[in-house]
Amino acid sequence: MKHVLEVDSVQKTLGHKKVLSDVFLKCETGEVIGLLGRNGSGKSTLLKIIFGLVAADEKFIRIDWKTKYKTSELLKEVSYLSQNHFIPKHFTVKKAIALTVEKSRRSTFNTDAFLQGLLDKKIDRLSTGELRYLEIKLVLSSASKFALLDEPYNGLSPLMLEQVNQLITDATQHKGIIITDHNYRNVLKISTRLILMKDGKTYHLKNQQELIERGYLMEGML
Repeated sequence: MKHVLEVDSVQKTLGHKKVLSDVFLKCETGEVIGLLGRNGSGKSTLLKIIFGLVAADEKFIRIDWKTKYKTSELLKEVSYLSQNHFIPKHFTVKKAIALTVEKSRRSTFNTDAFLQGLLDKKIDRLSTGELRYLEIKLVLSSASKFALLDEPYNGLSPLMLEQVNQLITDATQHKGIIITDHNYRNVLKISTRLILMKDGKTYHLKNQQELIERGYLMEGML
């Protein structure tokens, strides 16, 4: 059964600037929505509004056609990877997993060859890439129907980029995913649909060429 997340009529003003103006997007399980836009276009703000971390002037969020009025109603439905690290530094990797992943799924989670050598390490002993990989896997392994990923590729080596893209692809079997990252090539590689944010609005693209036509990329960058 497919699940549907709809974000409608989002408006947000910061100071005298209209950051988001009547934004709409829709994501179904099985999809990876690539959310692209220049710095300051409101991508991160939009993800925080969807998750409930930032208040909007106006918004309507529906999951499976039911409007969600409270942030608490979204916590089981939507998971969120922020740009900032969220695991306490004094935790071990094993403890972070034990507190986040359901007991019945932990053994499978821990069979990840990349994580096996890290289980007894403390979070503050991990490299930036190792920590990012762990955070992404924790977010994607949650029971939520949708995942919002803000700058997931930050600090990852080329090899880890491929591993993360595989995690995302595997997660679409039971999730809908919205991803934004300055590494636009990886976003293009992994996305099933693209949305461009520009001047506070969302543009639902029919193809990658529109990224050039709408001024996000220059000729030859695809």
